[in-house]
Amino acid sequence: MFIDKYFEEFALDDTRTTTARTITESDIVIHAGQTGDFYPHHMDAEWCKTQPFGQRIAHGTLTFAVAVGMTAGDINSRAMTYGYEKLRFPEPVFIGDTLHVKVRISEKKDHPRKPGYGLVTEQLEVLNQRGGCVLATQHILLVEKRSHA
Repeated sequence: MFIDKYFEEFALDDTRTTTARTITESDIVIHAGQTGDFYPHHMDAEWCKTQPFGQRIAHGTLTFAVAVGMTAGDINSRAMTYGYEKLRFPEPVFIGDTLHVKVRISEKKDHPRKPGYGLVTEQLEVLNQRGGCVLATQHILLVEKRSHA
């Protein structure tokens, strides 16, 4: 669905939670093929049994891509991604983990060089089925202002 949500309409501390998605072995294999990252941490079940986590872990970039996809909902014709900051992976993601994303508007400010736009920061926290945080980042949106004064 397309929407027109201007900078002025974003409110600090507004929150939303995505639906959940389970990470599969196929996700990991496909992501390895797409990225060329065939490290044993992701691909070698027997080797991983000898490591601290005891099992294969999903790529951080896979977790990030899935999380970003889960946050994509309405298409806002007044905003676009400006970037991501402070990306962290506090806990690993395993095959069979079910993830969801909590999104909170944490900051709004004027763009320093584009008077018709503001920057909206969404704090993303990706949680597994046990409530553990597996990814935290800040998504910066470039959002058109309704009034350009």
